[in-house]
Amino acid sequence: MDLFNKLFSNKRTGKNPPMKVFSSLEKNKEYIQNLLFYSSDLKWRSIKFNQKDGLIVFLESLCDQEKIQNEIIQPLEESKEGALEEIIACVEIAKTTDLSRLPQFIVQANCVLLFEGIAEAFFVGVGAEYTRAISEPVNEGVIRGAHDGFIEHLTTNLYLVRKRIENPSLVVRYYQVGEVTKTKVALLYMQDLANAELIKEVDQRINSIRMDTTISPGFIAEMIEDNTFSLFPQILLTERPDRSVAHLMEGRVIILSDGDASALILPVTFFAFFQSPDDYHGRWIVGSFIRLLRLVSFIIATLVPALYIAVVAFHPEILPSNLIYTVKSTIDKVPFPPIMEAVIMQVTLEVLREAGIRLPSRVGQTVSIVGGLVIGESVVRAGLISYPMVIVVALTAIASFVAPSNEISTATRLLGFPLMVLASLFGLFGITFGILFILIHLCKLESFGTPYFAPLMPLRIKDLKDTLLRFPIWSLNQRPHDPHSKKLEQERFSRGWKHDDSRKE
Repeated sequence: MDLFNKLFSNKRTGKNPPMKVFSSLEKNKEYIQNLLFYSSDLKWRSIKFNQKDGLIVFLESLCDQEKIQNEIIQPLEESKEGALEEIIACVEIAKTTDLSRLPQFIVQANCVLLFEGIAEAFFVGVGAEYTRAISEPVNEGVIRGAHDGFIEHLTTNLYLVRKRIENPSLVVRYYQVGEVTKTKVALLYMQDLANAELIKEVDQRINSIRMDTTISPGFIAEMIEDNTFSLFPQILLTERPDRSVAHLMEGRVIILSDGDASALILPVTFFAFFQSPDDYHGRWIVGSFIRLLRLVSFIIATLVPALYIAVVAFHPEILPSNLIYTVKSTIDKVPFPPIMEAVIMQVTLEVLREAGIRLPSRVGQTVSIVGGLVIGESVVRAGLISYPMVIVVALTAIASFVAPSNEISTATRLLGFPLMVLASLFGLFGITFGILFILIHLCKLESFGTPYFAPLMPLRIKDLKDTLLRFPIWSLNQRPHDPHSKKLEQERFSRGWKHDDSRKE
């Protein structure tokens, strides 16, 4: 079996019928040119080997021409005879008799060698590598710990993972996803930890993807996740190798895609989106406090606007008497009901946030801050929005950005809108109904067979050590149950030390 059959499961690429390689160079050249539509970056180099005329065919936009010269042409010129595979030994080389597969090999950054009178073609991997430097992810910065992140080059990303796990149990499987784009995807897992049923399920879902284009891991995530219509993400996206390795060591699997700096981690639970590497780089009490702060911020961002609407519109008796008069005096001047105020301010906030992201970095932050201050002050002075609503929306916005995952942060902000509608219609009863609906949905939701709301539902007391709080490292002597790892028990952490008896003298 040749090299590319091993990599891509022996599947025929393209829609061309099988055709044998011609013995004539001109016929082979004409066939390849027709299938590649005489593309301007298709190049040819004449060579001579074993008294036979030959051609090297490649795309100059994909191949490293210096590598072609030094590792193919020069060895062939210096060697008068011998087996081609022995002469070109420093790069991977394989051969085929199927002419219809050559165009696909060429667009996969290989050069093809053809010789007059030989009905075989040799192809060699000589792809050029243009990669950016490894740097810290902008969206997942940490105070302490590693400051490297994934980049858009799959091999480099695999290096970052393998450098942290120098163990033969780490397995990498390659896939091709996308009928047209042929995106290279890698599945990573620990052979002695990951559940066999989980690996089989992920393998089936990836192989079942049928689409022309897969530009980013987001495409793959939507194609393989359990419930696409749920607002809650069921696959964790990260650009941090250390975070990916931590999940690998818990028995989960990772999907990396060539051309993208994000890794997909699965299966995950709801609480995984509120964990950060910073939680483990400091004192456990501090890490527990910050993690609780994130969860409380999620509740604030989801419920505070709805609670304000319900209290003002239906239940003002909940507020202290002095506060009632203060709030009422500002609300009476506003021509809109509280629900309209909240929607206007929330939508305005989302517009400012999106504008800050799309604008150049030098002006984006300034526009967001100045725009928020100017608009907030102007609408209050104009009597369109009340002061309490501005405070509520500002608190909600700040709380929604506390979560270390952008996916759950976006879901948090969107959850507020249906709750605000329920609060405007039914008051606190509507909010209670909405919360119950969300909790029921979280309890029913699954991520590749793992309960999404674990370890609260089903309740596992031992797994709570690293969920709501972060207990001391030495107490985390078991892997979580949710990925169904083969090895639940971790190596025992030792807190013992030897005393220096010489100090007693």
